[in-house]
This record gives sequence, structure tokens and C-alpha cells, in this order.
Amino acid sequence: MTIPRSALKFDLFADSSRKGTLDELGDPLQVIARHIDFGELAGLADALIERSDGRKGGRPAYPTEVMVRILVLKRLYNLSDEQMEFQLLDRMSYQRFCLLQDAMNVPDRNTIWRFGERIGVDGATALLHGVDAQLHSHGFIARGGQAIDATLVPAPVQHIGKDDRNKLAAGQQPDWSDAKRRQKDLDATHTKKHGKGYFGYKLSVSVDHKHGFIRGVATGTASEHDGHHFDDVLDQSNTGKQVDTDKGYASAQRSATLKALGFKDGIQRKAQKNKPLSACQQRRNRAIAKRRAKVEHVFAGIRQMGGKFLRCIGLARASATMVLMAACYNLKRLASFLERGIDSFFKLKPSKRQVRLQTANH
Repeated sequence: MTIPRSALKFDLFADSSRKGTLDELGDPLQVIARHIDFGELAGLADALIERSDGRKGGRPAYPTEVMVRILVLKRLYNLSDEQMEFQLLDRMSYQRFCLLQDAMNVPDRNTIWRFGERIGVDGATALLHGVDAQLHSHGFIARGGQAIDATLVPAPVQHIGKDDRNKLAAGQQPDWSDAKRRQKDLDATHTKKHGKGYFGYKLSVSVDHKHGFIRGVATGTASEHDGHHFDDVLDQSNTGKQVDTDKGYASAQRSATLKALGFKDGIQRKAQKNKPLSACQQRRNRAIAKRRAKVEHVFAGIRQMGGKFLRCIGLARASATMVLMAACYNLKRLASFLERGIDSFFKLKPSKRQVRLQTANH
């Protein structure tokens, strides 16, 4: 009986061959690994984490750079700790990115969770500032003005009985066990937008017009007004003075503050009862809308990074996660810019073919 031929080939060096094929196809994680200095980011995390010197024994800690890479990877794809552990065991590209391709063991879900807890809001903020420092080192300073906006970040809806809700409203604690209390998010709030209900938190950002990077970040709950964190995210280091927002930020006091600080008021005008917008005001709003679209692109980019849905409970953890969202968006965008050869003035380096043609013409 003739054995049919098979396209499958078996080789002791199959793993190395696959890595070469991945490089040829273009591994997006390796693009980030090539252009982001994770050693520098790990140094910032180390400054905030108290590590044991090992004299008391116990299992040694994983290198901080490995854990920072895992934290970034987890946020890029919005993975749970359980999913992150599985993917580190299963996916070659994840192992390479986290420097675990030759390791016999990988951090488990509890190790990943504990590292995230130890990092906290301060650690996430330090990583965001570290990425910002790398932006500046490549010349991507905040330029061209800025757009400010806020986006809702959903969290798991809490199912709390009427009696328990009444107790919470009265400042009392329901008769919950410790385990049940840990699973109840009492910080997130409800709100409505365009007639649809939301439960969770809110992320406010300032985005520069020139490069589209997040320059200012503030976090809060869903029911807070969009303008509540305006002053917190206003980037006074931007070389451009234009500040664009939607009509939700409109107020005479805010416009006066911008004028006093030397900024150009780009807040869209809001129609009043029995006082519709004039044709001139409508044209002005449309012009502002075109400029402030930059911030909507940022929110769309964050949604593409596995979505904005939170997997944590409480304002502190939610804030750390949202700040890390901003840091990961910036580092991913920076790596893309550097890989494509885009400099800080948005000049694209010529391709090899263009160089050959230019040389031939001369």
C-alpha cells in the first residue's frame, strides 16, 4: 500500500524556523520590543517596589523587566491573570516578548496579580511618565495644541438588593461576609449617555494635535461631569495654545481661565433655550470638531487594544488600569512611528526603492 505524501516536515530545529518565519511576517510585539526601553521602565517600577534581599529565604522574584512586559502585554490585549498565564505557556510570540522563550517556568496568575497590586496607581503613573520621557527623547514633544475629552470605561454591573442599597445610602455596611464584600464594587457609579445606561468609571485625557499622543490623564467615576478633570489634564507644556473640547465643557468661567492662561478658547458653543446657535457659531463648532477628532482616534485605539472593559474592583485598581491604558497606547504608537521611520516633524524616511530611484536619477 502506497503511503500518501505529506507536506508536513519534522525537524529538531522547527522552533527556530518558526521564529524566523514570524520575523519575516512581522510580529507586532517585536516591533514594540525593538523600540521601547523596557529596562528603563523596569527601573522606575523597582524604585517603587520593596524587594526582599533573599536572606530570609523564599522563592526568588522574577526580574522586574519580565513582569513589566507581562503587565504591558496583559493591558494591550485586556487579558485576565488566568488568560495571561495560559498565553505565556502557549504562545511563542508572548514568550519572546516577555523574555521567557528559554525559561522552564513562567509567572503564574497569582504572581501576575500580586505584581499588579504592588505596582498600583503610583507604579502605573511612573510607567506613563517613563513612556513620556522616551517620547521626548525621540523628539515627540507636545505640539500644535491639544484636544481634551473623557470616555466611559465600563465595569461589571453590581447586583445589590434593595435593602442593602438603602443601608449603603444611609452610610451603613450591609451584612456581607468578607469574601462577598471584596466582590462588590462600591466606587463605580451609574450614568446615562445618549439614553443608554452605563456603570463604571471615566477616563479624561489631553491629546496633542501634532502627534496624537496622550499628554494628560485623570480618572474618576462614570457619574462625574466631563469637565470635572479639565484642569487636571490641561497640558501647559504644549507649544501650541489651541485647546479644543466638545460643548460638554462649555462655561464662561472655563473660557475666562483659558484666556487668562494665554490659551486659545476652542470650546464648542452650546445652544441655549430659545437661543439657537448662529450660523457663525455653527461653522466654528464644525471647525473645532475636525480638530478634536484626534482625541476620538485615541479612544478608538484604546478600544482596539482588547477593549476598555475593566476586570477589577474599586477606584484604586480601576485608576491604575486606566492610567496603564494610556501608557500602553503611547508606547504602542511610539513603536509604530519609529518602525515606520516617522520623525518628530512627521517626515517619513524614504524606502529602499525610493533611495535607489533617487540615486539612479542623479
